[in-house]
Amino acid sequence: MPTIYLETKIKSNIQICFDLARSIDLHQISTAKTNEKAVDGKTKGLINLGEYVTWQAKHFGINQRLTSKITRFNEPFYFKDEQQKGAFKYIAHDHYFEKYDQYVIMKDIFNFQSPLGMIGKLVDKILLSNYLKRLLIERNSTIKEYAETEKWKSIFE
Repeated sequence: MPTIYLETKIKSNIQICFDLARSIDLHQISTAKTNEKAVDGKTKGLINLGEYVTWQAKHFGINQRLTSKITRFNEPFYFKDEQQKGAFKYIAHDHYFEKYDQYVIMKDIFNFQSPLGMIGKLVDKILLSNYLKRLLIERNSTIKEYAETEKWKSIFE
């Protein structure tokens, strides 16, 4: 099963970083290129333990839906979201937050698996790992941009 591991260093408050990472509104801003929209479940604000969101987006020219649920939650240090419905066989995304001096280290561990056995494994390796990593890097860059400036206030108004 492919795993994407990212670390992002953010000069901000741990609570701000944690809340931006679980903000439905900021997620939609960070995924504007794929026109990702929350269409069911929690569609605005901060998602919490036990809540779900269904995302609709266009990837590789195909409209898709993915429902993700927050299955673990330890504010402001950790939360996990897991796919409940969607095109993948499996998705689990662990979000960790650690405070060091004036910085927060945000760690992402993103595990996924496509369906279709060996064909799916090949697609994961050749295409999806890099594609999903780029999406996560874009998301993290947006979180960093908002957390390190006054922009974060616009998300929580």
